Amino acid sequence: MGATRLSICILLLNFVDCRNMSQISANTTFIKNKAYELGFSACGISKAIVLDDQAQKLEKWLGQGLHGSMEYMANHFDMRLNPQLLVPGAKSVISLSFNYFTDKKQLDESAPKISIYAYGADYHDVLKAKLKALLEAMRLQIGDIDGRCFVDSAPVMERVWAEKSGIGWIGKNTLLLTKAKGSYFFLAEIICDLELMEDSPVANYCGTCTKCIDACPTDAIFEPYQLDATKCISYLTIELKDKILPSNMKGKMDNWMYGCDICQQVCPINARSKVHQEKAFQPKQGLLEKTKNEWEEITEEVFQTLFSKSAVKRTKYAGLKRNILFLQEVNKQ
Repeated sequence: MGATRLSICILLLNFVDCRNMSQISANTTFIKNKAYELGFSACGISKAIVLDDQAQKLEKWLGQGLHGSMEYMANHFDMRLNPQLLVPGAKSVISLSFNYFTDKKQLDESAPKISIYAYGADYHDVLKAKLKALLEAMRLQIGDIDGRCFVDSAPVMERVWAEKSGIGWIGKNTLLLTKAKGSYFFLAEIICDLELMEDSPVANYCGTCTKCIDACPTDAIFEPYQLDATKCISYLTIELKDKILPSNMKGKMDNWMYGCDICQQVCPINARSKVHQEKAFQPKQGLLEKTKNEWEEITEEVFQTLFSKSAVKRTKYAGLKRNILFLQEVNKQ
């Protein structure tokens, strides 16, 4: 009799477990389908564990001062490693990517260059709205969920989570690469207390290639998978707030006035990049048509109009003007 009861209990537990797994699988499928419906290029899921394997790497990078003046990188150290400090009871990190690649180019080849991710509307605003729509859809479909949306504006190690979730691998240029689609992607996350099916990491396909390292004019990628942000053109033109750019960077900026795409342009993986379909990321009217002289004579009024609701506003008019003047001085020599 006792054995019979035990067998029944085991059967019931197995039944309940199967039902739970079935629901977890259904929830995971719903989230991924909804993400693609909203225009995301990839959606991967990893368990919200503490990133113990990243602690020493992050501490060493910060200790060497490779983050430069980006003091926020050193803030909330524990939060960067533990998603449960951002969302109590967190069980899953939903990592998402969104394509921003375009084959459109600035018409004047001698004009100061701007990174293509900043051609259109500010990605923070565009992706945050999509993330909120996804989280709301999850709540309507599944029920009460505690979750938060993140787009490059909180202590979240987005590339690490994306790699763990199988979206791609972190390349030698420290960007996330995807074998089939390239690297021109924004990353975003939803950290939530919902249990979901986790994905597996993918292989690293960088192999022996060092094109990104060889092409960097400032030697910012000082060894594979290691970036000295203080030498990175994107850091210098956006994050650095000094009134004057470092004199040792003269002649090395490759005419970039905002951001830099060099390590992506030379990456063989990006031969497979596809043009995005997001209207909000279409180049601002008149942006690509501006000549070298027009950029050099840009006024604050023109700046505010051209870069309204743009990521370029991060550097502000004074910052962009500083970058342009720095390039002018080099060209005059």
